[in-house]
Amino acid sequence: MTEAREPFFRREGDWLVPTSQAKGPWKAGTLHGRVIIGVLAAEIERLHGDPDFLPARLTVDMHRAPAMAPLQVVTRVVRDGARIRVVDAELISEGKNCGRATCQFLRRSANPETERWHGPVWNAALPKVLPPCGAGPETMHGLWEMRWAEGRMAEAGQRRAWMRELRETIGGEPLSPFMRVAAGVDYVSPMANYGPGPGFGFINSDVTMYLHRLPVGEWIGYETLAHEATDGVGIGHCNLYDRDGRIGWASTCALAQSIRANGNPRAG
Repeated sequence: MTEAREPFFRREGDWLVPTSQAKGPWKAGTLHGRVIIGVLAAEIERLHGDPDFLPARLTVDMHRAPAMAPLQVVTRVVRDGARIRVVDAELISEGKNCGRATCQFLRRSANPETERWHGPVWNAALPKVLPPCGAGPETMHGLWEMRWAEGRMAEAGQRRAWMRELRETIGGEPLSPFMRVAAGVDYVSPMANYGPGPGFGFINSDVTMYLHRLPVGEWIGYETLAHEATDGVGIGHCNLYDRDGRIGWASTCALAQSIRANGNPRAG
């Protein structure tokens, strides 16, 4: 595997060892929120996934920045019923709990005879007709691929964009549809909370994703709905799409903290 497509982690025995691609922008020597969410989701699905169950909700708390050091994900089945399965997971780095996740799996069945409804239809152009974003700050210099359909990070207002993962979360373990959407959902925070100014203004402390089905294809669409903030606490929300329509949505809360273009954090 080339350096450009190096995975975020390599499995070595009982340990998951981060590669250089996993580093985050907020504090030197720590992991990116994207890979924290991605590796928790990957291990939950690997150990507890079932084709008869949909991972309908994933919540991840990121309360401590894990070091760029070997880590472990420890899971626990909270409930394993006929229709509902709930799994907790902890990310342990250097002997400390640095993040936790809860995933609720729901058994697939037939829909009742009720009519579905939704708001405005996603009408963004498909990725194949949109220009690539390039390997700049918006993609952490090429860690993933991005194509804008509406708006830009430096502009206030609604944004629509497509995103595609370029590398495996764990080397040698291909991305499943669930892993693909979970790996990128950390981007809900910059998509919703970023605004005009010298740099990112909020660092998210969590993310919650809801899915009514798994995505089809490699591209995930993000559509911001709102950004709200008071007293340095922000919240953001995005709809999530694939080529066939909306698959769910995701929300995040965040704390005021700026990171400037040169990569140096500044407390808000």
